[in-house]
Amino acid sequence: MPVALPPCSILILAGGRGQRMGGRDKGLVEWHAEPLVAHVQRVVRGLSDDVVISCNRNQETYASYADQLVGDAEADYPGPLAGVIAGLKVARHDWVAVLACDAPQIDQALLEALLSLAVEHDSAAMVRQSGYWQPMFSVLPRRLLGMLEQAWASGERSLQKALLREPVQALQCADNDARLSNFNSPELLQ
Repeated sequence: MPVALPPCSILILAGGRGQRMGGRDKGLVEWHAEPLVAHVQRVVRGLSDDVVISCNRNQETYASYADQLVGDAEADYPGPLAGVIAGLKVARHDWVAVLACDAPQIDQALLEALLSLAVEHDSAAMVRQSGYWQPMFSVLPRRLLGMLEQAWASGERSLQKALLREPVQALQCADNDARLSNFNSPELLQ
């Protein structure tokens, strides 16, 4: 009999510069007549009472999609690791699912599989596709905050490299898994 999954906070990373989108705020770019973040939020809302969005601009717009907003501690868009650290600091649950704002085809089944794998092994779980880790699709125990802060303090800026300092469970996904599509350029929105 499957074990009931514990509560999980959801951290949607929307704090980037949007360089491949011509500087536009990726989470607010429209796809199917809605901002990308709206698609992600609608999927995760049923899984959590704690949706946190890490954003560094347009907070008033993002506020309608989140229970909490956070921003990076440093200016100039330092990257996803900074957003994850900020999100873990405010997350209300011991488990935190980390997602990118530009993956509108994510589904609850993938998130539940990641959470189940993480809880079963009491460690981080991350999607792995074609031999590559996908840190924008992961579930982390909140207790990793101290380790991630130490990695940051030592100069690490890669979320993936920081997370791989500890054991990580792989959720293998097919190369063509549409749920993992990142819409990070105008061409991909077509």
